[in-house]
Amino acid sequence: MGKRNPILHAFMGLLAATFAAGASAAPFYWADWSGSDQDPGAGFQGEGTITTLTSSVDVTYTNAQGIGFYQTGSGTNYYSGGSGGTSPYTSALVDNAPPAAEMIALQYAGTQTLQFSQEITNPVFAFVSLNRNGYAFDQDFEILSLGGVDGNACGFFGCGGAQRVVVEVSPGVFEYQLNSNNVGGTEPHGVIRFVGSFDTLTWRSSSNEYWNGFTVGVQGTRTEVCPPGSTLPECGGGGGGGGGGGNVPEPSSIALLALGLLAAGGAVRRRAAGTHPH
Repeated sequence: MGKRNPILHAFMGLLAATFAAGASAAPFYWADWSGSDQDPGAGFQGEGTITTLTSSVDVTYTNAQGIGFYQTGSGTNYYSGGSGGTSPYTSALVDNAPPAAEMIALQYAGTQTLQFSQEITNPVFAFVSLNRNGYAFDQDFEILSLGGVDGNACGFFGCGGAQRVVVEVSPGVFEYQLNSNNVGGTEPHGVIRFVGSFDTLTWRSSSNEYWNGFTVGVQGTRTEVCPPGSTLPECGGGGGGGGGGGNVPEPSSIALLALGLLAAGGAVRRRAAGTHPH
């Protein structure tokens, strides 16, 4: 049995640890809704705070049509269903479900907006009981988890599938719809993730349905998620912010490191064997 190459062995351990860390779920910081309706008219305006490791992000929700009801930490926990990894709101990327009774319940068709006090990156959106309704967002998203799918338990009201539909509403202008598809039930509960950095999210409820609810969470702000000089698309493709978190190598950097270390390992083997490259 040949001798173990120490350089190659060390690299393989580093590579495995790096990808294992990148593939694991991360804790998310969910909105803490507070106060009462700030809109003196028929509409609704709610205020919340998302507290991350190094930042406090103010969140303002505005809906000119009004809402069904508003939860600020008391009342029924509609995010129940399963526990830990079987929750409809956890996945390979999201480690923790939203806190109990922190929700805005919707009732009316029409447009609404979330405004963040600073840019956030790849936020998540938890939804409850999306039956007989749908949402059309101005930002693209991916579905991370659904009640009754991939080992997740059903949500508070049951199970149900949902799908992402992209619609071109005018030349070059798209909306990204989250619609119930009635697969496995009629009561979708789950989480979607928006890919990108922004401080405003706008969407349209497609029908008057009492009720369907939501909350929002983040892994961090743009400054926290995007290391300095990041070229990741969700970080704007340019120099990311400074701030929290370590500078985890991007896949391209890991590939270059692999080539360098493998080349070094090959040179060591050749020297040990008394050979030279052609």
